[in-house]
Amino acid sequence: MSSNAIAHLDPRTPVIVGVGQSVERIEDPDYRGLSAADLAARAAEAALVDCGAGEAARAMVSAVGAVRTFEDSNAAPFPFGKPDKFPLAVARRLGITPRLAVLDKVGGQSPVTILMEMGARILAGEAEAALVFGAEAMSSTRHLTARGETRDWAETCDGVVEDRGMGVKGLLSPLAIAHGVISPPVAYALMENARRGQLGMDRDAYAAAMGALFAPFSQVAAANPHSCAAQDALSADSIATPTARNRLVCDPYTIKLVARDQVNQGAAVLLMSVAAARAAGIAPDRWTFVHAATLAQEKEPLARPDLATYPAADAVLAGALAIAGASGAELAAFDLYSCFPIPVFNAMAALGLAGDDPRGLTVTGGLPYFGGAGNNYSMHGVASMVERLRGSDGTGLVCANGGFQSKYAALVLSPRAAPWRPLVHDPIQAKLDAVPDVVPLAQAQGRGVIETYTVARNKGVPAQAIAIGRTASGERFIANAADEATLAHAAHHDLIGATVALHHDGQRNRFVITP
Repeated sequence: MSSNAIAHLDPRTPVIVGVGQSVERIEDPDYRGLSAADLAARAAEAALVDCGAGEAARAMVSAVGAVRTFEDSNAAPFPFGKPDKFPLAVARRLGITPRLAVLDKVGGQSPVTILMEMGARILAGEAEAALVFGAEAMSSTRHLTARGETRDWAETCDGVVEDRGMGVKGLLSPLAIAHGVISPPVAYALMENARRGQLGMDRDAYAAAMGALFAPFSQVAAANPHSCAAQDALSADSIATPTARNRLVCDPYTIKLVARDQVNQGAAVLLMSVAAARAAGIAPDRWTFVHAATLAQEKEPLARPDLATYPAADAVLAGALAIAGASGAELAAFDLYSCFPIPVFNAMAALGLAGDDPRGLTVTGGLPYFGGAGNNYSMHGVASMVERLRGSDGTGLVCANGGFQSKYAALVLSPRAAPWRPLVHDPIQAKLDAVPDVVPLAQAQGRGVIETYTVARNKGVPAQAIAIGRTASGERFIANAADEATLAHAAHHDLIGATVALHHDGQRNRFVITP
């Protein structure tokens, strides 16, 4: 890093100076059953150590920002309790009493947004140093509950937290929810099959393509000491082929194609102003700069003109690269968000990447294999990217995705010095919002043609078929299988392009396959 380039920076410029990750595997001999707050604190402690001036840096931290845990992301009861103020519970474990504590919105984009908010606070002079972190302990919750064990993870913290709210408005319409689009695997499966239909691929060919895409991810995860479980690399066939141990979740996804949320993982990033980093004695070779950050939100799925594509991701990625003055060909490393194959395929298309790009598409191993640590996965992506880039002058791209291909953020990082550039959202969002929504039929009648579908399964057994398509007049419909025979047919046949008879039964639209 050029000392001359640093000398010309505003001394308030935020810079990443430390990163940390934690993992607790239930098969480890020293397994204790740590809470999410414990795991986040372990990761944050590691970030303080990583900067090389841990105690000096700790004394400067006056702001903390947390990614919302799964138990804080929904109304479901949490069996072991939880902190009432997660950011402060983690800070207390670190011996820090922050002046500012923030809890971000729901979604996989939040590691980027909370990092950028804390950077903006540092640039504004509101803090010298900030820790951002998140963690999940869902694997322990299931494991301990199954063993009849319990923990007390509830705690009360003094102090004020700025809660950014849930941020789930507009992710799914009531019509989509009424027809069973209520979980990520179902929503993504509908998009995945829409893409397959546009490409004209049959089910076997597309399954092979998904397996080939994710096999290299599993190789990276197998070598990553922070992965959620000790594991071997998987072949493309073993990922894509349904078996008793790799059952279909919903067509076209087997378990090994789906983000793994049963993890015990934490990740943290330490941000400081350039002046504070100098004062703490942190060597410039530990510094990583944010060159660009962008964010946008997609339309609700049924309102999208094209279910196979992801215009918000396209715009976010193009915007980030333009701000950073880089191209996909010039980047040294990527972490493409990989909860399911389609976000990876769409990001690859936007960036002009091939699946066998020698740079690889992930620095962690991806959500199905490294672990899909709730909303916090991309904090691991940032931490791993910082470690990858240190000692080089390369540039890396971390992608973060939330909801149902709903919210997309991109972060461009490099050890090369750069001024702080704020998160860009509004101009990107304005262009996306200018595209008219598709208005689906609330009550569908007559004939239609299926453009995409999925069969949701319960432990491998077909439970519900959902189809989306167009009527003879070109209007969009969503419908469920009308009877057991239609469900059985959908479970064993490709429905893309099939003609159906539609009717509304007073609650939902229903479909039957017609000759």
